[in-house]
Amino acid sequence: MSASRRAGKLTVAIIGGGFSGAATAFHLARLLPADAADIVVVEPREALGYGLAYSTADPSHRINVRASRMTLISGEEGHFSDWLEQTGAILDDTQAIAASGAIYPQRRVFGRYVESHLQPFLQSKAIRHVRAEVAWVERSGEGYRLVLSDGATLSADAVVIAATHPLPALPAPLRSVASVAGLVANPYDLERLQAIGRDDRVLIVGTGLTSADVIAALDRRGHRGRITALSRHGYRSHVQAAMQGDPIGDFTSLPLRSATVLLRRIRATIAAATRQGEDWYPVLDAVRRQGQLIWQALPLAEQRRVVRHLRALWDVHRFRIAPQVAVVLDRRLDEGTLAYRAGSIVEAEAADGRIRVTQRSRRRHDLIVETFDSVIVTTGPAHADILRTNTAIAALGHLGLVRLDPTGLGLGTDSHGRAVGKSGHPADNIFISGPLARGSVGELMGIPEVTAHAESIATEIHQWLGYQTALRRRAS
Repeated sequence: MSASRRAGKLTVAIIGGGFSGAATAFHLARLLPADAADIVVVEPREALGYGLAYSTADPSHRINVRASRMTLISGEEGHFSDWLEQTGAILDDTQAIAASGAIYPQRRVFGRYVESHLQPFLQSKAIRHVRAEVAWVERSGEGYRLVLSDGATLSADAVVIAATHPLPALPAPLRSVASVAGLVANPYDLERLQAIGRDDRVLIVGTGLTSADVIAALDRRGHRGRITALSRHGYRSHVQAAMQGDPIGDFTSLPLRSATVLLRRIRATIAAATRQGEDWYPVLDAVRRQGQLIWQALPLAEQRRVVRHLRALWDVHRFRIAPQVAVVLDRRLDEGTLAYRAGSIVEAEAADGRIRVTQRSRRRHDLIVETFDSVIVTTGPAHADILRTNTAIAALGHLGLVRLDPTGLGLGTDSHGRAVGKSGHPADNIFISGPLARGSVGELMGIPEVTAHAESIATEIHQWLGYQTALRRRAS
């Protein structure tokens, strides 16, 4: 069976229909004249735009950026907020508005917003949604043949990899208990989380945004047992600022070539802002907005130093939690049912249906042995494993058409968003959209940055299609 292409038209296959893939399809459809190309999004979920992040049905999972900054269209920061007002999407959500007045809807609402803007293109057939996964990819002439999970095939002239968030990698010391019921390797598995008892003792491996989501979700379900959140540094994600000020700091006029100098400049700017009565939030916002230029100015060796030494510190300040989630964490800390710990897991073993974990304290280096009813892995997306865990990307890797970027943050790309293969040369017709390109691009995890990147990739594909169409005309 074949998910056939439309006669005479070039086909662009977008692998992944979460936010990155949906945004790329949306902007490409806006750029192209009617019937200029066949845009096909291969995504197993029922609707486009949700992906892993925005498909969660748990009401405690909220966007961690105020709604006024979330948008599908760069330059229109109120786009999502306006949609919320027009649709009344949060009228039944009594906790959506924080004490500051900022709106932090449930994450699924943002998925509905994206889906609603794709609907006109889906109805007009400008975008097609094929509900399947890509099981394998083969070369077919100058293009590709995608083998789908339902047995169908799809021929494509260009491929866009928009898969974003692989599951966390299971830490090596936990592999010995992989078969124990209490180990939750997938923090988005709601059935496994619902099986955790009210008084169960829980270890959460990781202290970032996903960890906060899990704690909030357990709390909402009535969990009152003790939770220990463990990570190498024990950093807890900061809460979003109550008031949003203008970014402070210039980190690009004189490009920084050293991670040490960058850190020194950031600290000096924070100190200067503090003397003026400001805090660190607007300084880090400036670093985020200038992040791509900052990153691209650093030599590869310095980029690797940032990833190795500064990433944890950056993540905890960059990826902040919604105020509603912070309230839950603060209350649990005050009650003594939540503790953050800096350390690492040395080993784990099954113990009468539970999991005994030996941890090494980061500060004192002593060993702590505790037994937990559940251990939940929330260490973040395993982007470095993407060549192994994603079948489509694995197939392209087997063909030598994609490779990991040198920093290990995702896939290598050139300045046009094209995948760089094992030879070091870019593939003419494979594009990477979204966070998997951040090793080359820089800051590319927040919605504003992902939106801008999707727009850029759509523009590149538009130009590529124009060139290919011109070649066809000459040949005929």
